[in-house]
Amino acid sequence: MDITDFDDDDDGGLASLIDQGLDGYGGFRYIEGELYVEKVPLSIIAAAVGTPTYVYSRQTLIKSYQKLKQAMEAVPAKHKSVRLCYAIKANSNQAVITTLAQQGAGADVVSLGEMERALAAGIPPEKIVFSGVGKTHGEIHRALGLGVSQINVESEPELRLISKIATGMGILAPIAVRINPDVDAKTHEKISTGRKDDKFGIDIDQASAFYQLAASLPSLKIQGIAVHIGSQLTDLAPFRAAFMRLADCVRDLRRQGHDISHIDLGGGLGVRYQHETPISNFDYAEMIANVIGPLAADITLEPGRSVAGPAGVLLSRVTYVKKGADRQFVILDAAMNDLLRPALYDAWHDIVPLCQPDGRQEIVTFDVVGPVCESGDKFASDRPMIEPEPGDLVAIGTAGAYGSAMSSNYNTRPLVAEVMVDGDRFALVRPRQSVDDIIKADHVPDWARE
Repeated sequence: MDITDFDDDDDGGLASLIDQGLDGYGGFRYIEGELYVEKVPLSIIAAAVGTPTYVYSRQTLIKSYQKLKQAMEAVPAKHKSVRLCYAIKANSNQAVITTLAQQGAGADVVSLGEMERALAAGIPPEKIVFSGVGKTHGEIHRALGLGVSQINVESEPELRLISKIATGMGILAPIAVRINPDVDAKTHEKISTGRKDDKFGIDIDQASAFYQLAASLPSLKIQGIAVHIGSQLTDLAPFRAAFMRLADCVRDLRRQGHDISHIDLGGGLGVRYQHETPISNFDYAEMIANVIGPLAADITLEPGRSVAGPAGVLLSRVTYVKKGADRQFVILDAAMNDLLRPALYDAWHDIVPLCQPDGRQEIVTFDVVGPVCESGDKFASDRPMIEPEPGDLVAIGTAGAYGSAMSSNYNTRPLVAEVMVDGDRFALVRPRQSVDDIIKADHVPDWARE
């Protein structure tokens, strides 16, 4: 079996495996009744590393990245160049970033920590874009000292601070202004970022005045414009609406004498968690070529979820099956502190057994929950599934993005292990934290013991 031979039009994770005859995506599939990641049975990883554990398919990461890159290269356009900067907030494991850096990816970072992670993974400063609404003095100073390719500015106070710091350093700060186009991405409320009431960017109607202000301040190299309207988009229409508004804005700014040579279009491409139909990479590329291409600028894209999401699962073990008067519960050893998306966004993730059902077992409805002391610690409600036994292993699908990156020590639960698989080999890419590790990080002052 060729582990890299999967449908280029299938951008999902383990979505709806039962409905699809239990045929997985990319690196995850059933082979002779057992769920594999590439050429390694997930049960082998569970035996070697324990659970809960995040497991990443390196080949799926590469394929997902290359599919977008190839689509952008295949569509004729007038734009000068296209740069893909992986959004590190999606999954910041060094093995993930390094894998993408080897494919030529740059990095979109939103904190000093993410900047340092990108550098440590081999991404040079000239391929790093620094985004985010709350950059501190120290973060800006570090970014300018490194020589990052661009800082995306989101407010007047930030603009003035960058100018002041750059002047003190005796350098020019390369900036783009993030514009808020007031376009509703029609995605989840908590991941929409392009409406006028969202905290991100400069109101598009104030763009002209903002660029005039930037031009009046010292030590700023105004090179571009940026936009990002949200995450998990599965419809081209909001992208097109935002990019058309952005294109009109660029033309106006150029008429006013501003040299807008770089256009950062952000990220936001969705993946399939349940029944979504992700946007075709080629349709996306063609739309960009038609709307943004005529501006003949350098283009930056910032894919995150679309690259990392399908590449990972959260491997977990059933602790108990609890049958109440009205509801039945499957209690896993994974919890909301390990995968926050269901509790935070009411997000759907497929939950599939490692042993392939043969179609003869009875389907029962369960709530799938974790052990954290919160009613919100729930992965699924009323989920039809084959009744498991304590000790059974399950995989929570499409968990490569915003899984480990959002995890915490709530309830003093150690951060879980992370494993990367490449063909028939696998390696621990983040060791499981211990309770001792958590406790030793605290310091009790002597006077508190008196």
